[in-house]
Amino acid sequence: MLYYLFEYLHKALNIPGTGVFQYITFRSALALILSLLISTIFGKRIINFLRNQQVGETVRELGLEGQTQKAGTPTMGGLIIIIATLIPVLLLTKLNNIYIILLIVTTIWMGTIGFIDDYIKIFKKDKEGLKGIFKVIGQVGLGIIVGSVLYLHPDVTIRKESNFKAPVVQTENGIKQALLEEKSTATTIPFFKNNEFDYAELLAWTGEGYEKWAWLIFIPFVIFIITAVSNGANLTDGIDGLAAGTSAISVLALAIFTFVSGNIVFSNYLNIMYIPDSGEMTVFIAAFIGALVGFLWYNSYPASVFMGDTGSLTIGGIIAVLAISVRKEMLIPLVCGIFLAENFSVVLQVAYFKYTKKRFGEGRRIFLMSPLHHHYQKKGYHESKIVTRFWIIGILLAIVSIVTLKLR
Repeated sequence: MLYYLFEYLHKALNIPGTGVFQYITFRSALALILSLLISTIFGKRIINFLRNQQVGETVRELGLEGQTQKAGTPTMGGLIIIIATLIPVLLLTKLNNIYIILLIVTTIWMGTIGFIDDYIKIFKKDKEGLKGIFKVIGQVGLGIIVGSVLYLHPDVTIRKESNFKAPVVQTENGIKQALLEEKSTATTIPFFKNNEFDYAELLAWTGEGYEKWAWLIFIPFVIFIITAVSNGANLTDGIDGLAAGTSAISVLALAIFTFVSGNIVFSNYLNIMYIPDSGEMTVFIAAFIGALVGFLWYNSYPASVFMGDTGSLTIGGIIAVLAISVRKEMLIPLVCGIFLAENFSVVLQVAYFKYTKKRFGEGRRIFLMSPLHHHYQKKGYHESKIVTRFWIIGILLAIVSIVTLKLR
């Protein structure tokens, strides 16, 4: 909203200084500061409100040290992240940008699913929360929406590396190339020199006109990514500060990809896919990072509030949609390496337990407990040490991910 106000003041009234709102970098910085202030200043009020409403964590029978002391700690703190993200986004972004619209829908959609899950756990006294099938239906529904919009919407286009030799002209709205952008389901494969891959190519064996059936591959893949990443974030939310901290690191890496992919100059220099209008997502990401860091103010050990599924499902959904929108979904195993490890530890534990029970008559385990962070708790590591080490691993993975811009 403020963006449109200052755009009017700049173009219609030519007031000095109002043109600064045209710059993504300025609006991103402002969004970061605003979301930090909202999450830290108003976060305390939200926590007090949740405490007064007796929205508290119940004791989980995990056999872990310190679990009893966490009973009664307010949950549903993901509301802080959602509010602190959406307010700066509504104020500072171009609200007609299709990528911003998708991210707002994702935030509200996944936040609603998580809120319902937390509500059932707390007020209906059902520890299982929302039944898994309904969570999956919600995740699949969002995947269908995101995949369909990215596939069909006319504003979702790309310009491939090979098209950067087209003539460059200066227009009123900035730098434009003579060659028009194209609709495509192409994505980026890391560490390869010719690293653009089109999902449609998987259907090339069907013969001429296979490109029009690319949605049969693309949309299911989008559904899988959103489901996997949101569940990974949900599993990672098990000890104080882990999910929020690792998510902030992952999102910061995605911010760099988003900024360079949406900037024609940097895209040309780095010889990567240019995605028109995607740079606007940088403002959303800045607000999201500010909200996550502000939430950490209260969620770091010992936590004053837990994010609950309201926050964890929202975080995973946003990260997935960001990666898909900027055509970097193949980097998710690196960017979200912690989520992947947490997910994989649960899958391995369950699969191995079932296999050994069938084979030997008794179930055996690979880890002392899953997800992975609970394994280290069982080994006697303090929560703070586990979280710090996971953050360090997350930073290393983020750096490697960024290096893929040039390392091919």
